[in-house]
Amino acid sequence: MTIWIDTHCHLDAQKSRPLAQAVRARAAINSVAHCVLPAVELGNFDVVRELAHTTGDSYALGIHPLCVKPALDAHLSRLDATLMQHRDDPRLVAVGEIGLDFFLPELCVSPLRERQEYFFLAQLRLAQKYDLPVILHTRRSVDRVLKGLREVAGARGQWHGIAHAFNGSEQQAHAFMALGFKLGFGGALTYERALQLRRLAISLPLDAIVMETDAPDMPPHWLYKTAEQRAAGAAQGRNEPGELPRIGAELAALRGISADELAEATTRNALVALPRLRALLPL
Repeated sequence: MTIWIDTHCHLDAQKSRPLAQAVRARAAINSVAHCVLPAVELGNFDVVRELAHTTGDSYALGIHPLCVKPALDAHLSRLDATLMQHRDDPRLVAVGEIGLDFFLPELCVSPLRERQEYFFLAQLRLAQKYDLPVILHTRRSVDRVLKGLREVAGARGQWHGIAHAFNGSEQQAHAFMALGFKLGFGGALTYERALQLRRLAISLPLDAIVMETDAPDMPPHWLYKTAEQRAAGAAQGRNEPGELPRIGAELAALRGISADELAEATTRNALVALPRLRALLPL
């Protein structure tokens, strides 16, 4: 039986829990067997945990780089305490979503650039403390994220986890792979203009790739509305985990393999990246 794992899905971004459960039910109909729900700030730790238990999925806890501006040092202590409290919860599979974002101008300069790095390194240390993988945000920041991973890993040198929405170079991809990471691919690869990303999706070893939607964000091309369409009243399409098989089919076609082969490989890769998933899936 073909199954897919959405390794990055913000179900908690839905406006209500019943809506989130309806989105998840549609995904199940489309053979999405499991979703990983990363937190982004202290305020949604409980939400992602409760949703994961309700839907039979898994979750990660962390503070997103876009959320560090209002975050306090005490929030890192709360994250530490929450990881300790739930360390034996089999549905807690990673620390995330954490990382660096050097896309927004405000985040590229002091004091927020340093603040991001402080939170990132602190959360990497918590991942080590609790022996958990990490789910990484790396927008315009791949080299600095890699540097931080190497700094914290020290002599150990290895991690488990996923570089979410990877869009770096082939050299950077291999640097993540050397550290033990899988690379997340989603709706962005469905755009014909995404030439570098599509080349990577073809050239990288199949055992390096996991699938994700980043729902409700990162819509595939069939959901995207241009600025002109939006100005004319069309609503931007909201991505859902149920879109994953169609995204996967596009990647499979690029690689010249069947969708079933891609689903099997990327599911296997997800279990390597996030080892606790193995006990949650009836494989």
